Amino acid sequence: MPAPPKPKTVADLAAIADHDRLEIIGGSIVEKAVPSPDHAFTKARLGGLLHGFNRRPGRRGPGGWWILPEIHVEYRTGEVYCHDVAGWRRERVPEFPTTWPTKLRPDWVCEIVSPKHERNDLVVKPRTLHGVEVPHYWAVHPEEKMLLVHRWDTAGYTVVLTATSGDRVRAEPFEAIELDVAELFGDETDE
Repeated sequence: MPAPPKPKTVADLAAIADHDRLEIIGGSIVEKAVPSPDHAFTKARLGGLLHGFNRRPGRRGPGGWWILPEIHVEYRTGEVYCHDVAGWRRERVPEFPTTWPTKLRPDWVCEIVSPKHERNDLVVKPRTLHGVEVPHYWAVHPEEKMLLVHRWDTAGYTVVLTATSGDRVRAEPFEAIELDVAELFGDETDE
């Protein structure tokens, strides 16, 4: 009986010339879903809505975070995820993360759910993130126009907020602003 394949490593990932959209999931190198226009729009809107957090506190917004799109994070489990968006509290990580992949555990991760990748976005990644104690996990589903906000707990992630287009919410860990969920999906009105 042949031996099982050896799990892929960061070195294997780095050896691939165009590794920007690749991840290591379950020991295998996996290509991220090609973003749909809805996915790309939602990611751009999310970045804009949270922009005030991505600076030092008191400078035109609440500040206090490093928020980065398409950031590769290596976890102690050997997984390497290219998160749609991830953030680190500056009080915990005072210096901008510059290594590839970063080994700094995020304080918040957001995955924008892609068709045919729901299992990774809603089951596999949250299990890893829970195991390494990432405090907050968001799943944003453009096709369903839905936001799910999860908080870390010892037993597993707890869904602390579910919202859809038409809802205005204060979603942890960014409660300092009220988020019009419709804006994530381009459904906002001209009021």
